[in-house]
Amino acid sequence: SFLGIHAHYESVSRGVLDIRDFCYFLGAILFFLGLTYLFFERDRRHIKGAAKVFLYILLCIIGINYLASSIFFRIDFTSEKRYTISNVSKNVLNLLEEDLHVVVFLDGDLPAGFKRLQSGTKDLLSDLKAYAGGRIRYTFINPTEGDVNEQEAYMDALAKRGIEPTKLSVKTEEGLTQKMIYPVAMLMYGEEELPVNLLQNNRFLSPEEVLNNSLQNLEYTFINSIKKITSGGRPIIAFTEGHGELNDLEAYDAMHSLGYSYQAGRLNLDSISFETLKQIRVIVVAKPQTPFTEYQKFKLDYFVNHGGKVLWAINQVQGELDSMRKSGDQVVVARSLNLDDMLFKYGIRLNYNLIADLNCAQIPLNVGRVGESNQLQLVPWIFYPIFVPKSDHPIVKNIDGIKGQFVGTIDTLPVKDIKKEVLLSSSTFNKVSNVPVLISLDMASLEPKQAEFRARPQAVAVVLEGVFPSVFKNRPLPAGIPDTLSMNSIKPPLNNKMAVFADGNMFKNEVNSAENVPYNLGWDRATQQQYGNKTLLLNTIDYLCDESGIISLRNKEVKLRLLDRMSIKTDKLFWQFMNVCLPPFVLILFGVIQQFVRRRKFSR
Repeated sequence: SFLGIHAHYESVSRGVLDIRDFCYFLGAILFFLGLTYLFFERDRRHIKGAAKVFLYILLCIIGINYLASSIFFRIDFTSEKRYTISNVSKNVLNLLEEDLHVVVFLDGDLPAGFKRLQSGTKDLLSDLKAYAGGRIRYTFINPTEGDVNEQEAYMDALAKRGIEPTKLSVKTEEGLTQKMIYPVAMLMYGEEELPVNLLQNNRFLSPEEVLNNSLQNLEYTFINSIKKITSGGRPIIAFTEGHGELNDLEAYDAMHSLGYSYQAGRLNLDSISFETLKQIRVIVVAKPQTPFTEYQKFKLDYFVNHGGKVLWAINQVQGELDSMRKSGDQVVVARSLNLDDMLFKYGIRLNYNLIADLNCAQIPLNVGRVGESNQLQLVPWIFYPIFVPKSDHPIVKNIDGIKGQFVGTIDTLPVKDIKKEVLLSSSTFNKVSNVPVLISLDMASLEPKQAEFRARPQAVAVVLEGVFPSVFKNRPLPAGIPDTLSMNSIKPPLNNKMAVFADGNMFKNEVNSAENVPYNLGWDRATQQQYGNKTLLLNTIDYLCDESGIISLRNKEVKLRLLDRMSIKTDKLFWQFMNVCLPPFVLILFGVIQQFVRRRKFSR
């Protein structure tokens, strides 16, 4: 590959000048000049001297290329530095101790958009390989080739590794046909395997924008995965239990998805020791329903003050659609969790209210009977808001809409040394009701009054970063806590992170009650739509665990340069002539003029 011209030309044609490519072409020029010199001197007496010169040139070429491979640098001439690898990525690549094999399942006859994704993936892997000192090896394969039995065996093997295809409708001469595409790569490092999803779905963007977002997130996607697969021991993510939190079925996909990169399990604050608590990287408090004791709060506070991260996903009100289906209505009341003082100390107030938003999901509602069966119809349910991320924070940038259920609002309070940033907000077509409030399923069949749903966006998710003060500083210790663990003598870490969501249902997957089987997190079985809840959870955990700045790679932007379709229609022949016919015509004209000048010059 190095000796051939194709690989070097591909790099240059992208707008990247690599010192190795430059030295390759310089060496090729010197090599053929040396051969030419040797050819002209072949019949003369000092052919030995010419051969010696050619040998020196050959040694010079080898030396130049060897130095170029050792002293490596490149210049990216693209305007947005599309092919420039960040220092964070270079640091991760320097940690590779053995070969990393990457298998990309994007090959074969692909639609134009996925061809672009394939090309972008190949470009990035080529760049990563250059900075990894050749420790990255990659190949592109087509999992849908071969006969039917081979395809089924391949698809089963991929499904066991959590890799599912994307189904597309492709136009052909016979009409529309279904095509299975795997926009996925598999990383293999030693005995470890890690699947990587290359396509960033977002129903609120055009297909061109979705593919562009996928391209600009490729570096983050691969570097984050490489960091996980090469870091050895996986960080521990613990979901609290004992307060009515999401059960194992409701949190199944959240814990299962995290299990690819982390050790995900349960945590009982009453029984865990303080030393064991220090080994946990992130604690997830997902939809508790009963109060925390002061003893348990002290352990959480101790965990935070020793550098631990917490993801709070809390519903401050009691509202369940299943309960309403039985009675038809429900009085939504406040839920006492005894966490208000703790969150208030960190600069967060979870309000006891309920958001109704016109930008919402749909639920199946019984609208009558046909014969002996109920007639179900999908209707908008304003208490299931859809949050479209508008923040540029790397956790939510370019991800799909997030589905919430009975969500409250969040107020941020000024606290010294703590920076807060809103991740998710409601739309401007919202109405906030303080609890207690009576809601009924009949509200789904009524047309909302537009005038009542006019308000500023309400924050529902916030990320915090800074120095978190101890809730128990200058306070008596709860019963059962040794005096040696007093928070008065503990200096908090210089910097810590925390995320707060005003809805624990965001990380709850739906369950097929008939078969007792969980669905994917973010999957709405009523509308058959996939929301971005799983991506939100994974990005949040990655952000909390990230100490090397990898999450900042999600801020990389690649400008989307679309063709002017109107100009294509009106000036199609002109641009075809300019790009296809004009260049060879100019070359032929130049050749004719050159021959004419030569004949006139030498005929004299």
